[in-house]
Amino acid sequence: MAAVPPTRLHRERLKRQLRIWRFGALFAAAAALAAVLYSVAGPVARGGDHVARVHVEGFIRDDRALRRRLEEIAADDRARALLVAIDSSGGSAAAAEALYTALRKVGTAKPVVALMGGKAASGAYLVAVGADRIFARNATLTGSIGVILQAPQVAGLLETLGVGVEVVRSGPLKTVPNPVERLTPAGRAAAQALVEEIFSMFVDMVAERRPLSRGEVLALADGRVFTGRSAVGNGLVDAIGGEAAARDWLAGTHGVERRLATVDRDPERDSGWLERIAGRLFGQSTVTEGLLLDGLVAVWHPAFR
Repeated sequence: MAAVPPTRLHRERLKRQLRIWRFGALFAAAAALAAVLYSVAGPVARGGDHVARVHVEGFIRDDRALRRRLEEIAADDRARALLVAIDSSGGSAAAAEALYTALRKVGTAKPVVALMGGKAASGAYLVAVGADRIFARNATLTGSIGVILQAPQVAGLLETLGVGVEVVRSGPLKTVPNPVERLTPAGRAAAQALVEEIFSMFVDMVAERRPLSRGEVLALADGRVFTGRSAVGNGLVDAIGGEAAARDWLAGTHGVERRLATVDRDPERDSGWLERIAGRLFGQSTVTEGLLLDGLVAVWHPAFR
């Protein structure tokens, strides 16, 4: 029997060692990935009890993904409570109402706590009153209870440029407000009636959820903003504090153990192309985001004069 050349034996030995190293590397990578996923997914993936947390930030617009996630949290017995971290100046009145309603549904199954950040004003305050308990920071800006309907007015500019616009409509109030036409008294009255109707609904919802009469809410609902400290004094907010205070309240009032982990349950976000372009050109703000939205808004921001 012919002897195997040393070089061939050496190559075969190297191949075996390489296969062992490859297997070991794949096993280590798989173990590391599993550990990361296990850590990131946390108690939700492991089937353990936890306190869920979602965020409401920026300009509030229709958010079906968040509403679906809230439905999931409401039905998830492992989620013992829900924290809603809010940092927003408001947004679409209808979108804020939808989130308020979604939080009330969660509240029928488990306690809901709102945590106000730098601001939780106007429509964002409406979202907060959907919670069972509201915490704010001393310097939080909140309140601004009210509704606005605004549209740009360029009729004067068009007249200066000698440009006319013909409008054919089915009724005198169709297209009101229209940026290319001056608002008529009848049109202004119709727009004001619409604003007042939504405003009345806003006030009723606050009065229903807060320890305040409708008259007391109306006295606070002139559009002004309050600090968190002032809001505690007038009844719009329950207490000053953050997540630690919220967990203390959940433990003392609802028996939700402090040892339970807080798990972010926000849906994945995928901004539309128009939103991404506006964000890159002008930056994200209440004003620029509002440019992408039509309809009644409940939002607070300093006015431009």
